[in-house]
Amino acid sequence: MKIDEKVYRTIWPITGADSPKNDAIFSVGIIDQTILPHRFEVKELTNLDEMIVAIKTMQVRGAPLIGAAAAYGMALAVQENVSDLHIEKSAKALLQSRPTAINLRWAVNRMQSVLAVLPSEARNQAAWREAALICDEDEQINHAIGQHGLALIQAASAKNTNESFNILTHCNAGWLATVDWGTALAPIYAAHDAGMSIHIWVDETRPRNQGASLTAWELGKHGIPHTIISDNAGGHLMQHGQVDMVIVGADRVTSTGDVCNKIGTYLKALAAFDNNIPFYAAVPSPTIDWTIKDGRSDIEIEMRDADEVSYVTGLASDGTIQTVRVTPEQSHALNPAFDLTPARLVTGIITERGVTNPSNLKQLFR
Repeated sequence: MKIDEKVYRTIWPITGADSPKNDAIFSVGIIDQTILPHRFEVKELTNLDEMIVAIKTMQVRGAPLIGAAAAYGMALAVQENVSDLHIEKSAKALLQSRPTAINLRWAVNRMQSVLAVLPSEARNQAAWREAALICDEDEQINHAIGQHGLALIQAASAKNTNESFNILTHCNAGWLATVDWGTALAPIYAAHDAGMSIHIWVDETRPRNQGASLTAWELGKHGIPHTIISDNAGGHLMQHGQVDMVIVGADRVTSTGDVCNKIGTYLKALAAFDNNIPFYAAVPSPTIDWTIKDGRSDIEIEMRDADEVSYVTGLASDGTIQTVRVTPEQSHALNPAFDLTPARLVTGIITERGVTNPSNLKQLFR
């Protein structure tokens, strides 16, 4: 995707000097998402610990991007030490950084499988090569999701009498949440680029405001009409016929089609169901956890720091980014990061292989 006419991915290797073994020494470039939309800054990560901090603090976030970041984290670790023991310790450290998104575990396991069968002298180059391949695959998968989602939007829009086709989305599942293109936003980009008249309702997505800060920023950079709404406004808009479709991303999907996504998604699904509005989850295959069936009992929901609820960060009138408290000092806060939308509320799941009813997810990937 482009930022001010320059093409970016969300994560990329940076080539440095040569080592005594004539191997290139790499660092990893990321876009620091914690200071968007107020400042655009690239951050360079040089070791595994810095990557883990970036994942934990959500400088990189979104299930597919977390997977890519974990892959590059493993490459940074192998660059330091190619031993089996170090690789195992590095993998464990990455797996503990964020528990809910399955892409992280998928990427770490894939990197371990590739490295385990190689002699030590081949591991460094192989690690960087595999991490790059994971990123290339993510871009291809998300582009395919966009094309399948475009067909859905075109079919639904043909029956629509409104001037614009109105899509509601929650959290950020755009290119900032992936290596490129996005998941939930990929069909939206495809529809806009195809010349369709679309308008996006952007949930603010408290408490971290990924919708208001990231999705709105992305859409604005791409020239897509959008309106930011409070998280509680979606049901009202659905009741009054102002939402034609809901598309969200996912951090983990069960084999039976339960969708675990950013907190608040479940409430949007309930409102869509009550108002007969199609509700879709855009899901790349690495986000599907084929080992579990019941999302409520088998998915660990990440509990984040309560300060994310008690404080809000924004751009002050003097141009500085400041954090202020919005709750009474004596009040406690709870901050579950995700919720579970049962498959019965999901109209369809958009994957790189096509669109399917949640109950047919396994058949699609046979």
